[in-house]
Amino acid sequence: MRDNGHGPLWPLLESQFAAAGHAPAIRADEARLQEVLRLRRENFDQHAGPDTRDGRQLVPGRSWAAWSRALAHLLPAVEVVDIGCGEGYLTIEVARWAKRVIAIDRSAAVLARAKALAGRRRAANITFKRGELEKLPLDSASVDVALLSQALHHADVPADALAEAVRVVRPGGQVLVLELRGHNEPWVREKLGDRHLGFSDEELGALLTEAGLTGVRVNIGSRRAGDPFTVLVASGTRRKSGKAGA
Repeated sequence: MRDNGHGPLWPLLESQFAAAGHAPAIRADEARLQEVLRLRRENFDQHAGPDTRDGRQLVPGRSWAAWSRALAHLLPAVEVVDIGCGEGYLTIEVARWAKRVIAIDRSAAVLARAKALAGRRRAANITFKRGELEKLPLDSASVDVALLSQALHHADVPADALAEAVRVVRPGGQVLVLELRGHNEPWVREKLGDRHLGFSDEELGALLTEAGLTGVRVNIGSRRAGDPFTVLVASGTRRKSGKAGA
């Protein structure tokens, strides 16, 4: 035995552990773990601080969900399209304050799950449609807000997807984008079908500007130490001239 109490195989094991830490599968698992931890930290019921006891909030009723829904009371009752709606969780939150929501996704199976969720939540002001990001099943200038949440990195050509979003928005309407900042997690291509590894702040802003939007803003929506994924929030307004890029 060595003086440190480890056998002769220990150096070999150490080298294997070190090498495994850089393996794509391990990096993917670590990234998913960090995302779970981030979501837990963002749940105010689990925050620890001066006003908590045993990890529980002492202030009754404090939650991110309640605050976001309270802010929604300040928004007008507009028509929204949720482009790349996925399983519909954000769609249903939007439906709480929007007059009407059109939820679009390319997957029939995903849309079926979203419809089932809307039924359970009794969200009756949602219309579900199957369609592609780059070819939306909507008339031009037919909604007030186009929402793309984690959708652009699935587009073959993000500029084309944004052009479609601008097309269906009425003059003076807005496009709102939630998107990943550029990252180095290539496993998402195979596991999640991502076409792009996020976008830089400048790149995302340029995409919105080149799509014909004005007043473009890009800022950080969510970022945590140790989490490889940072969420960017970007928005812009379609010119009232009625022509994107005019």
